[in-house]
This record gives sequence, structure tokens and C-alpha cells, in this order.
Amino acid sequence: MQDMFEIVWISMIAGLATTLGSVLVLLFGKPKERILACLLAGAGGVMLAVVCVDLLPNAWKIGPPLQVGLGVALGLLFMYLADNRLNLSDNTLPLSRRQRLKRIGLLVATGIALHDIPEGMAIAVSQEAVPGLGYLIFIGITLHNLPEGMATTAPLIMAQIRWWKILLLNIGIAFFTPLGALLGLFALAGVQNSLTFFLSFAAGAMLFLVFAELMPLSRERHPHYALLGGTIGFVVFTLISVLLPA
Repeated sequence: MQDMFEIVWISMIAGLATTLGSVLVLLFGKPKERILACLLAGAGGVMLAVVCVDLLPNAWKIGPPLQVGLGVALGLLFMYLADNRLNLSDNTLPLSRRQRLKRIGLLVATGIALHDIPEGMAIAVSQEAVPGLGYLIFIGITLHNLPEGMATTAPLIMAQIRWWKILLLNIGIAFFTPLGALLGLFALAGVQNSLTFFLSFAAGAMLFLVFAELMPLSRERHPHYALLGGTIGFVVFTLISVLLPA
């Protein structure tokens, strides 16, 4: 029971890093368009790095290729359906920039929440397998959850969503990490197969988000800043993954 409390506690702290990132943006105020372009593209770079150096390699290593492919395909399909569901405008009319920003914020939140579940599972399983390993993964997850919270908040601020709604959304996202930890503890015996699917599913969802939403929107007005933000996001998270595997 003590081990369970400890694992849930550290996974909750890792999840709350997303909320902290949101609070930093809320305190900073409405970002300039150039900053928004950097943040959106930076989040895309972080997510692409997560997929390339974390999610897919680990999924491929611990599970059958068929399950990896199925998870990625279902992740892509899920986000495609979510994208259509969040498009509340008349299909004959283009979405306004405000509507697109609101949708991108909600989609980023969805992708982060999906990613947080296998992250929590990874903390729990690694800590149970090798005491202390979960803390290393916790550090890496905490570091890259900060920009994810910023990426959720920036477009929602630009879409003129009330600050307390944005904060509540990011607090809600934080609970997906300890939820994943609990799932990992309760399904420890068969977690290898389950984790493969969740990792692949999250990878597919994030790939859709990066290439269908984040990158196109970030490049609309400031493509050079978007390129800079995306490059920095990708390189920084890759270095974090090398130094502190998560």
C-alpha cells in the first residue's frame, strides 16, 4: 500500500507539471503572435520527439508489430474523429481563427491526456520492477509536461477562453498521469501487452495532432518563428530523453 501511495504521489506531481506550464502562460498574459507560433510549433516538436524517441521505439521493443500498427492506426482515427467532432461550424463555412485556436487547444489537451496514461503506467511498472527507476522516468516526464501545459493554454488564451476554464482543464489533464499509474499497478501481470497498445495509440494521436493541426497553424503568419520553435522543441526533448529516459 505504501508503494502504491508513493507511485501515485510522484505520478500526480508529474501530471501537475502540465498545470504549472499553464499557470506560467496565464500569468504571462496573452502572448504575441510570434510567441504563439513558437509555442505551437515547439509543442509540435516536443510531441514529434516523444513519438520518435520514446513512444514508438518502446512500443516496438515490448510488443508485437501488429499491435503497434493497430494502435497507431486507431490513434490516428480517434484524433481524426475528435477533430471533426470539435468542428462545430457550418461545413459550408471556413472556421474562424478563434474557432481554430479553440479547437487546437482542446485537441492538444486530448493528445496530452492520452499520452499521460502510458506515462503513468511507465512510472508504476518501472518503479515496481526496479526501485528508483520510476523516479528517473518521473523527472523526464515532469520536464516535458511543462511545455505541454503551455501548448494547451496559449491557443485557448488567444481564443478568448476564460482563464479559470483553462486552469480547470489543465488540472483535469494532470489526473490522467496518476490514473495511468493505477492502471499500471492493477494490470501489472499483463502490462507489457497493454502498454504496447497505449504507447502506439498515443503515438498515432500525436502524429495527427502535429501534422494536421499544430504545424499548419503555427506556420500561418510566422513560418520562421514556427521553424525555430519546432526545432528547439524537438532537440530539447530529444536531449532530455537521452539524458533522462522517460
